[in-house]
Amino acid sequence: MPRSKRRSAADMGLEDDERHYGKRLRNTASSRRHSKPEDISSFSTKRCTAWFREYTSPDDPDTLGPDGMEKFCEDIGVEPENVVMLVLAWKMNAHQMGFFTEQEWLKGLVDLQCDTICKLQMKLDYLRSLLNDHSSFKSIYRYAYDFARQDKDQRSMDIETAKAMLQLLLGKHWPLFAQFGGFLDQSKYKVINKDQWCNILEFSRTILHDLSNYDVDGAWPVMLDEFVEWLKLAKSIDMCRS
Repeated sequence: MPRSKRRSAADMGLEDDERHYGKRLRNTASSRRHSKPEDISSFSTKRCTAWFREYTSPDDPDTLGPDGMEKFCEDIGVEPENVVMLVLAWKMNAHQMGFFTEQEWLKGLVDLQCDTICKLQMKLDYLRSLLNDHSSFKSIYRYAYDFARQDKDQRSMDIETAKAMLQLLLGKHWPLFAQFGGFLDQSKYKVINKDQWCNILEFSRTILHDLSNYDVDGAWPVMLDEFVEWLKLAKSIDMCRS
């Protein structure tokens, strides 16, 4: 048999290097398999706060303003005027329309367990469903009065803002909303106070569209008594014309 060639020291050193390199690769792969990936399914306050910062400016990092709000709405696929944004603001107990503070943001999104765009998008149907709950809707409606008032020092809401908010909240559900809007347009009222605001909701829920259960001696605000008189007169005029 031919004698095998003796391996040189250089060849042996090369093989040792290859064995060590292969071992390092195996150890690296093993450590990657056993390292715990970030669990994005669970809520993270840190991630939620970082998300908030994407919509703030360096000049005011603790407040999400109108520009940031526009980008936020675009990211979650909701128009700023959509009623679901009012429900979200209610969840946050936000104090000023068009603004979220970091504290308000965390209050609402911790409750909803949302720290990403995708998670919040998945909660939008739930937020909309709250409008169908009698108690939640009443709370949202009352909240909207203070939230939408532009001048927080004033105890009343200007009539144009009031009409816009009533359209948002009652426009699709109150059969007499269009007539009430017409009444406000021709009336002397320039502002609405909170008592009037709250009673408009109760009126829309309890008084039938034909006013057959309206009690002239009821304890409604004068505004609503005047609306009933105006509507009855308008109906009489229409009947005479026909």
